[in-house]
Amino acid sequence: MQEVNVFIGVDVAKAELVTAVHDQAGCRSIANEADAISAWLRELPDGAALAVESTGRYHQLLATLASAAGLQVFVLNARDVYFYAKALGARAKTDRVDAHVIARYVAEQHTRLRLWQVPHVLLSQVQCLLGQRWTAVSKRTALRQSLQGCDGAIACQVQALDAAFAALLQAIDARIMQLFDDDAPLRAQRKLLQSIVGVGPQSSALLASVLAQAGFASGDALVAYSGLDPRACDSGSSRGRRRLSKRGQPALRRQMYLAAMSACHTKTFEGTYKALRLRGLKTTEALVVLARKLLRIAFAVWRSGQPFDPQRFVSPA
Repeated sequence: MQEVNVFIGVDVAKAELVTAVHDQAGCRSIANEADAISAWLRELPDGAALAVESTGRYHQLLATLASAAGLQVFVLNARDVYFYAKALGARAKTDRVDAHVIARYVAEQHTRLRLWQVPHVLLSQVQCLLGQRWTAVSKRTALRQSLQGCDGAIACQVQALDAAFAALLQAIDARIMQLFDDDAPLRAQRKLLQSIVGVGPQSSALLASVLAQAGFASGDALVAYSGLDPRACDSGSSRGRRRLSKRGQPALRRQMYLAAMSACHTKTFEGTYKALRLRGLKTTEALVVLARKLLRIAFAVWRSGQPFDPQRFVSPA
């Protein structure tokens, strides 16, 4: 990573970007549009570093254009920036304050942060579709629960609505399948991941999109990325309760938990799950441990290029 002397923090909104330079007073506002961003980027010195909080999709245009312009781009965990601002004793939260906090954060922490890279177009589409699929599933479930007991014409409309949701999910699944079919290597990798007991079409698609874009050094790194890693809370001789860090990608965490729910009922993982329960772990705790195991297996399958072999699986968690 080249030496950087200018650190820029950007608070992102749908229509506007508020920018601040570390150790410089004042802020500048620009429209969150390609032409305005490109004109502003041309004014920045070579080798500058730019940081934004992850905001779903509103930061993506800026990050893509800044990376193409040769800037070092960091997309920060908004939770990290929030607690950093509290540690600084920030007495207010405004767009201007946030921009300066982000600039100071990246100036101090850039050596330990991972540079943002432009995502693979196909994999970005897959992740977007999976997110939309989850939204549709959750809304469908909520509507089913709230509309229970309807009768007559209302019941017919409820059935029609449920059928429309089913058609939407089928269309999303078909589109995801088509995207993978268009890329033979990714299609083969996804097929390998689906050989893991409990990993289905959605889980394998999400795992393939994550593993193909991030260079994980180990299975534990993948677990940490998902946010399923336990966080210690000890002091002296006191051992606090372990909780999940939840610092990673929520979609991956959610999907692997669902995969664990499926896997715990199979011959391959039933013994592991029961052993965890006999150790005194609650149902959710046991499923989280199993989800971590599935992630480590997925990393091993991805790295080796060999399908999962249940016969070689070591059951202890």
